[in-house]
Amino acid sequence: MSPVKSFVVPFVALGVVCAALAVDVAGTPQAPPAQAAPPAPPPSVVGYTDTPRHPDGKWRVHDSTRPVPRVVAPGTASTPERAGQPPADAIVLIGAGADLSKWRMKSGGAPTWKMENGVLESGKEYLQTRDEFSDFQLHVEFATPKVVKGDGQGRGNSGVFLLGRFEVQVLDSFQSRTYPDGQAAAMYGQFPPLVNASRAPGEWQAYDIVFTAPRFTDGKLAKPAVVTVLHNGVVVHNATAYLGPTAHKLVGEYTPQSAKGPIELQDHGNPVHFRNVWIRPLSGYDQ
Repeated sequence: MSPVKSFVVPFVALGVVCAALAVDVAGTPQAPPAQAAPPAPPPSVVGYTDTPRHPDGKWRVHDSTRPVPRVVAPGTASTPERAGQPPADAIVLIGAGADLSKWRMKSGGAPTWKMENGVLESGKEYLQTRDEFSDFQLHVEFATPKVVKGDGQGRGNSGVFLLGRFEVQVLDSFQSRTYPDGQAAAMYGQFPPLVNASRAPGEWQAYDIVFTAPRFTDGKLAKPAVVTVLHNGVVVHNATAYLGPTAHKLVGEYTPQSAKGPIELQDHGNPVHFRNVWIRPLSGYDQ
């Protein structure tokens, strides 16, 4: 008997071919079946029309027909060396590239305070905006004199007057004492700040103020003015109502004329500097 010859079948190559091709009963190579397309994603849900209405009956919960808020590019934060950028919809009152065209002296004349490279130095008489406001967000950066002179109310004294009647005190209150409702960030003559967040003399500081003007019905006060203040990022007044217009040694009375007014910066005889001052008038929801 002749010896049987053995043969080595190239199984590896055959495996590659089998993996690439499917073979039907007749032995004809077939292409692999095409993969099924993924299911289409469900349509985006942008709201509902079958949910309960809010107590006022105007909108439903997740209402699909409610107006979409407009887009506003936010600003950037300031540093000690450089002022930040305001939000895109802000009215710039003091800043780089701005002039004093939005201001006048309280007596009505042209501004006499000096501004250079976006930094304003307080001068004689109060300075006020030409425009009047009611509800708004206001950002104010200030620096009291680096060289300290005087004490108490004599150190870096100025003020930010909302509607020309409601003061947020500007003062050098860094390691300095005065009457509490007259120190830096106080609602002057009415409420001291919750804490003293003052920086050292000469350093830039910031107030972020959200203000709601008083409301009147038939000439009578319906709602007082309300303010929230952050001093250097720290909440120092939390939706606090003014007792009335602020004044030295007394509390003023509300009148219908106090529902609207300018932003004022105070002259108190101290050279205080301001930069990066901007305002955003506020409206109601869905407007």
